Amino acid sequence: MKPPIEHLNSVRRQVRIALVIMVLLVGGAGWWLWINHKSPVPSADAVATSPLALPQSDEVVDGIHIQNGLAEGPGYREVLVNCTACHSAQLVTQNRGDRNRWEQIIRWMQETQGLWDLGDNELVILDYLAANYPPEVINRRMNLDQAAIEWFVLSDGSDQEDNQ
Repeated sequence: MKPPIEHLNSVRRQVRIALVIMVLLVGGAGWWLWINHKSPVPSADAVATSPLALPQSDEVVDGIHIQNGLAEGPGYREVLVNCTACHSAQLVTQNRGDRNRWEQIIRWMQETQGLWDLGDNELVILDYLAANYPPEVINRRMNLDQAAIEWFVLSDGSDQEDNQ
């Protein structure tokens, strides 16, 4: 029989060997997965030209698509395909503008955000955005005409002391 210290050293050696084998297996599997990983990132051209399969459950209530919040109308599909490829539909619905303002926003996205050339779809998209998300009328009173107001000058109370 081996002395206890030799038995302990033998067990330690076996544990080390088992740990090395486990590290090699896990590391090898991780390396293999990393090498064989293919990310499905579509190109801008593929997104711009690919048809979009609309969900069958896209319900419209009061002219608004429940699933994404966009207004129903001519150009809806083009806006859905081209705009929501990069950002949420909420970013469209929370903004307002006339046709010129929407065109400025598109140009800014093309210059700074990498938006592709919309081609013939741009006119359809601009018509849709201008019709469904125009500038909001702000219900606020007009500014006061300063010249037409007869101002009342308040006294600080010193006039009353002089009269006594």
